[in-house]
Amino acid sequence: MGTIGIVGGIGPESTVEYYRQIISLYRAQRGDGASPSILINSIDVKRLLDLIGANEMQKATRYLVEEVEKLSRAGADVGLLAANTPHVVFDGVQSGSPIPLISIVEETCDEAASMGLRRVGLFGTKFTMRGRFYEKVFDRRAITIVKPDADAQGYVHEKYLTELLNGVVLDETREGLLKIVSELKTEKGIEGLILGGTELSLILKDSDDEDIPFLDTTRIHARSAVRELLRRE
Repeated sequence: MGTIGIVGGIGPESTVEYYRQIISLYRAQRGDGASPSILINSIDVKRLLDLIGANEMQKATRYLVEEVEKLSRAGADVGLLAANTPHVVFDGVQSGSPIPLISIVEETCDEAASMGLRRVGLFGTKFTMRGRFYEKVFDRRAITIVKPDADAQGYVHEKYLTELLNGVVLDETREGLLKIVSELKTEKGIEGLILGGTELSLILKDSDDEDIPFLDTTRIHARSAVRELLRRE
């Protein structure tokens, strides 16, 4: 049996969801009651966000590589960064990692392509929405990434950091987010929405919109981890 290593804590709420979903999906696939081998290294989200916010990308990369190395020394065979924002430095982390890493962006791109989507909205932290790492991957598949305007980006980012990262889920925030989704559909013609923050799945569900699918990056990433574990058995 292989062991999956999770760099978690970025944020804590979604790390719990990763753990639950990997176990649930693994058991559903195996069908024999077996459980997967999982290691979690919960790191300091504030330290990481401060480095990225200060554009200290080399330091952020080194920090994440060091944390992946801890998982490798503990016996992890394959790893993942359980958040979207750290993927702003994913290429550098992957290059320095002693174990293969599963990219949340690559896996989400595969999901969007399999659904035939060609124009998708993106929610997340400001680092995710203003960065280019989603475009870099999705451009290869001729899928356009559409982002909210600056004011809407500020709203999503603020609610993400002050509420969702702390496990606070408010109906008024859900309504505010869905209003932005409606504007993206009407004004920019999106065919789907990437929940590009792993805590976003705590407040937005695929059933919240009748017209377009929501791509839950937490579930997509967890499913990919299970697929890799099963492949190694």
